[in-house]
Amino acid sequence: MKHYYLTTPIYYVNDAPHIGHAYTSIACDVLARFKRLDGYDVMFLTGTDEHGQKVAKSAVAAGMEPQAFTDKVSQNFRDLTKALNLSNDDFIRTTETRHKTACQALWEELKKRGEIYLGKYAGWYAVRDEAYYGEDELKDGPGGKKIAPSGAECEWVEEPSYFFKLSAWGDRLLEFYEKNSEFILPLTRRNEVVSFVKSGMRDLSVSRTALSWGVPVPNEPKHVMYVWLDALTNYITAPGYPDVSAPNYKKFWPADLHMVGKDILRFHAIYWPAFLMAAGLEVPKRIFAHGWWTNEGQKISKSLGNVIDPYELIKTYGLDQTRYFLMREVPFGNDGDFSRAAMIRRINGELANDLGNLAQRSLSMINKNCGAQVPAHGKFTESDDALLDPTRDLYEKMALHMEAQSFNKALDDIWQIIGDANRYVDAQAPWGLKKTDPARMGTVLYVVAETLRHVAILLQPFMPDIMGKLLDQLAVPKDAWAFACLEPGHELKPGTPLPAPEGVFPRYVEPTA
Repeated sequence: MKHYYLTTPIYYVNDAPHIGHAYTSIACDVLARFKRLDGYDVMFLTGTDEHGQKVAKSAVAAGMEPQAFTDKVSQNFRDLTKALNLSNDDFIRTTETRHKTACQALWEELKKRGEIYLGKYAGWYAVRDEAYYGEDELKDGPGGKKIAPSGAECEWVEEPSYFFKLSAWGDRLLEFYEKNSEFILPLTRRNEVVSFVKSGMRDLSVSRTALSWGVPVPNEPKHVMYVWLDALTNYITAPGYPDVSAPNYKKFWPADLHMVGKDILRFHAIYWPAFLMAAGLEVPKRIFAHGWWTNEGQKISKSLGNVIDPYELIKTYGLDQTRYFLMREVPFGNDGDFSRAAMIRRINGELANDLGNLAQRSLSMINKNCGAQVPAHGKFTESDDALLDPTRDLYEKMALHMEAQSFNKALDDIWQIIGDANRYVDAQAPWGLKKTDPARMGTVLYVVAETLRHVAILLQPFMPDIMGKLLDQLAVPKDAWAFACLEPGHELKPGTPLPAPEGVFPRYVEPTA
């Protein structure tokens, strides 16, 4: 069996989940479901990042001990996986024993290979980013404060620290990027990373003594691991590291895809491969950095009060409708703007009118005029093949888009078929054929039903619940929902009884005051 391992970033537990967390998680879930339907053994990982100064400060502000605080907030993210109908196979927390064991094993391996040394750190640190910055990266802010490129305030830090020899890995990273041109996507992000590495890298501080909330450094009771060495290690913890002979490690590492937001690309595309190479471990196959969302044209921030709550989206518009919109609205990798008008337009136009109406009117005609059975069909005409042929080719086109994480392009292709199917129904007018040519009416309705079968199977990763209902209305058994059943020989069987059709996509109506 083919194997596929993909991950979300592990989410930082200093706050409640928002649209950014939902966006990344849904994208990974869509891909995980696609791969499973395509015959892959999939490992899909998500979880929470629970150490570091920012978490410790948030716990103090909440009047809680750090472990109790992270227990509470991590559960919020675990609950979100259920609310979004994610199919993750594991949920990792960096406070788990298995993770601490993996971090300390990686540390000892790096130290044994001479990649870590003890020194003293003096420089600028942004608590919000959990990141160190060089003087040349900072801007002057009000009151003489130093501001990081992210907008976070920086503070001057001086303390004993272990360092990772990142400066020694620049040329090897550049060589790796050159040989693996799609390691970082989109390509615009790759160019940013390459430019940063070419500008020269300093050794990286990988321990702190100013706080105690972290994974202890082996044999160094005053040091805890810098949060990014700790956090990134989760990706190898889950499949079984440090036991590299563990079944899941052998099957799934190196990861096929780490999905991240563009703000944490540097850590994943520079630090993480350098750590792994230095430890003699394989590097993941791809890092994909997606963009950010704005809200009605405004940057999202707590101070503006315009943070988008994923639970509210689900409550207002529906779960599968929300999943569809987030994957459809923006070319994946670009920044995007959420607007109510755009959401409603997608729901009412594409889901209710295009797909919902196609399913409702064709299945209603079958129910009324074909004895509530899959209709018999005659020889397919040129008009029939003009719809059926591209429908049969749809999977292969979609697979190429999904491999490149071009979710919106995959949906574009499906909606082209849906549009063609609606135009086919209008042109063939099966309601008129009932009296003039009932046999031809049956063929037309069969062609539409078979097109709907393909569409529903391929849309499952995006809208699993609603497409499951549509496949049930087509009487497609669950063991025939996989992509292999799009091959010839699995077509709808004439005479198969069909249930009474029910609308799958209600129109969204603004509530009255």
